[in-house]
Amino acid sequence: MDIQRMTTSHDGARPVLSVVVPVKNEQDNIAPLVTEIATAAFSLGVFEVIYVNDGSGDRSAAVLDELAASRPWLRHIRHESSAGQSAAVRTGVRHARADIVCTLDGDGQNDPAFIPRLVQALREGGAGVGLVQGQRVGRKASGFKRLQSRVANGVRSRILKDATRDTGCGLKCFWREAYLALPYFDALHRFMPALMTREGYRVAHVDVVDRPRLTGVSNYGFWNRLWVGILDLAGVWWLIRRKRTTPVAQEAPRHAH
Repeated sequence: MDIQRMTTSHDGARPVLSVVVPVKNEQDNIAPLVTEIATAAFSLGVFEVIYVNDGSGDRSAAVLDELAASRPWLRHIRHESSAGQSAAVRTGVRHARADIVCTLDGDGQNDPAFIPRLVQALREGGAGVGLVQGQRVGRKASGFKRLQSRVANGVRSRILKDATRDTGCGLKCFWREAYLALPYFDALHRFMPALMTREGYRVAHVDVVDRPRLTGVSNYGFWNRLWVGILDLAGVWWLIRRKRTTPVAQEAPRHAH
């Protein structure tokens, strides 16, 4: 597929899909992943790819600016300083122009080839499904990391009863409006299934194959990537218990006198 032809075929139209990628110090992973994302998204219609540069100190900004110069569908949004993965995702979603948003991590471990499956599952679910959550199989992390992730997911699932095996997978697809209605806090991306359920949406799941990181090492810390904070977990549990039914409301018609 000719990526250069792809860069001009979608000019001027409102996208049907926005792909949001939070990134911090991933200069060597950006170009190959951008190509993979474009290849996966092209078949879905008009798309945009939004990279949120979360205070990178390497050449990530220069690489993104160079790529965006010849790719009208690629957008580069910068945080002046690192605010964390959840903040970067939220920035990207707020800037997204499509009703459907997909997210994935910027290190290459999430395979963009699964994006069409996630979008299809969201569309087939209709307005009742607010989120399609990717669930990793064949994890490429170390045994120690896999154990910690399994424990954290198990504790979270037992307390929140969100019926999701793996909320830490960056591959997610959701309605932009539904996401922006969620309460925002750090580590939001790890609690999206529970919070979408709280808002009355169903959550669908798609198994995705994990890959090794393309290059480099993780740039988000041990705590905010692998452990569910006790206070965050307690806070989400409280939010779920305090949820009340949203009343149906409509404006009364105006009568002429």
